[in-house]
Amino acid sequence: MQQVRNYYAILGVSREATNEEIKKSFRKLARQYHPDVNPGDKTAEDKFKDINEAYNTLSDETTRAEYDLRLFGKGKRRPGQGRGTIPRNGNGAKDYSQDYDFWRFKDYSPGTSKRAKVVNPSLAGRRDVEAKLTLPLEKAYRGGRERIRLEDGRSLEVEMPPAMSDGQKIRLKGQGLDGGDLYLKITIAVHPFFELQGTDIFCRIPVTPTEAILGEAVEVPTIDGLVKMTVPKGVRSGQRLRLANKGYPDSNGNRGDQLVEISIAIPVEISPEELELYQKIREKETFNPRKNLL
Repeated sequence: MQQVRNYYAILGVSREATNEEIKKSFRKLARQYHPDVNPGDKTAEDKFKDINEAYNTLSDETTRAEYDLRLFGKGKRRPGQGRGTIPRNGNGAKDYSQDYDFWRFKDYSPGTSKRAKVVNPSLAGRRDVEAKLTLPLEKAYRGGRERIRLEDGRSLEVEMPPAMSDGQKIRLKGQGLDGGDLYLKITIAVHPFFELQGTDIFCRIPVTPTEAILGEAVEVPTIDGLVKMTVPKGVRSGQRLRLANKGYPDSNGNRGDQLVEISIAIPVEISPEELELYQKIREKETFNPRKNLL
């Protein structure tokens, strides 16, 4: 019998952990092991896949209950958790189902973050299958080929469309069990720099005190690459600037904006020449930020 991996241990939480505790631990680990933070580090990449696989299972009450039965044995299901089904035709307000027939079988190596479960078991003969697929933000935005491993041992390579949204479902006709369909539910992984807010993308950019006072054109990362943004003179820490049409596309292809929050960074170490200049500025400056505190 194949040994069941302990997803609780992977996320560093107890079996009794709440959904909020699981989410908090996942976000912390996702930031730590994200491929963008550890470029070229295969160990970190595998760890990132493991924690996404664990979170996909434990963040959903139904799949968590089913997983507990496999890990802890019969009778270990937590009260109030039952089995759920997903409509075969993908009905629902947040279900942007699409049909894709361009698939093919591929060999697949272990250590993936993809997981599948059978739904609609009551249908005679054919059964639909749902699989969760976790993608980095950039991959969800650009689309492209992605592989997924199913519980029955099959492995499929799918050409994913661009601009996929969190919670979106994609249907692969006839790739379930006995002629049923396969539904891929997309989850966008936590990004260490960008944060999706609807179709807007939020980020924080550090600037130097002189850049904030004098204004400057600085480079800002976007999901399309680096762009130049003009920081106005006298910008305040916490002030938000907007890069129009640099957000995430909606279902109609209309893009949101990128919201850039300014953070004034103070240097930890400065040269003697810089220190001398700052001392001269202090002798001449008239600005007092504490003048009207009371």
